Amino acid sequence: MRHSLPLAPQFYVTAPQPCPYLDGRMERKLFTALQGDTAQKLNDSLSKQGFRRSQNVLYRPSCAECSACMSARIDVCKFVATRSQKRTLKKNTHLERRATSPWATEEQYNLFRRYLDTRHADGGMADMDVFEFAAMVEETPIRSRVVEYLDRESGALIATCLTDMLDDGLSMVYSFYDPEHQKNSLGTWMILDHIAIAQETGLPYVYLGYWVPGSEKMGYKAQFSGLEIYHRGQWQALDKPEDFEEDTHPLSTAPIAEQVANISIPNSRS
Repeated sequence: MRHSLPLAPQFYVTAPQPCPYLDGRMERKLFTALQGDTAQKLNDSLSKQGFRRSQNVLYRPSCAECSACMSARIDVCKFVATRSQKRTLKKNTHLERRATSPWATEEQYNLFRRYLDTRHADGGMADMDVFEFAAMVEETPIRSRVVEYLDRESGALIATCLTDMLDDGLSMVYSFYDPEHQKNSLGTWMILDHIAIAQETGLPYVYLGYWVPGSEKMGYKAQFSGLEIYHRGQWQALDKPEDFEEDTHPLSTAPIAEQVANISIPNSRS
């Protein structure tokens, strides 16, 4: 009888390209494919180790001379809304949440295009067409949802978030909103609503992507209490963001082989 043993995930490194967060730096990513029957388990495990999902790929920054990017998540039990965040909640009581299967719609894409053209016209997604948008939403081998936020009176789509469901929380993969409602702080509000969802469902964390000290684009994440960052192989509370500086020393990043060796891979048999 022939036995076939499951193959361990294979890890690769992208070619260096300009960093979108820190001027004058080059970024590089460590990544692996997310596929097969163990995709959900692998995503759960690697998300706890600083990885993020993009379609059927899991990746983590692995820059040759910089380790400034740190995965961030909110411990919902320790979260307490600030006065500003409470005002944001009140501003958006006219919106209602609708969670659907990961299926792209024309209405979502039109909102996505308005958001990019207004706020990120020079970003990496600026040229994304409707087919690429559909792939971003629909090509997921794990439990994902599209969380839409609609105006209660008009029914208009105001904001959307592609959200992954992990065994220990919710991962906000990508969110966008109507730029005409920018004054309502919808980016912050969607995080607040995901905290509420996690609390309602008994999940301990909301994963936000990467926090980068020194980057204005990522600075807003430090405004949430209960924030933790994945730093030097472990999660730790971010009590004083000012204590962290962008670590750009050439020796701050371990060699690729050492990084891969330290990744914990779930047992596919269990």
